Amino acid sequence: MNTFTVEETNLLSIYKTDDRWEMLADMSAALPFMDGEMRAFTERTMKNLDALTEAEFAALCLEPAEDV
Repeated sequence: MNTFTVEETNLLSIYKTDDRWEMLADMSAALPFMDGEMRAFTERTMKNLDALTEAEFAALCLEPAEDV
């Protein structure tokens, strides 16, 4: 089950790794360099990512959407 929007999936694909905690740490490290709207979006995405189980994370398809 994919609980992420296309935009969230694209964001997660930037930080793609096999380790959910590493991904969260990398995203957290980037937060100080983001503006308000992007920072809020990233924080919401991180909250959803943190709520996943390891099995749910392993099943995620983190490929960016292609340009239309």
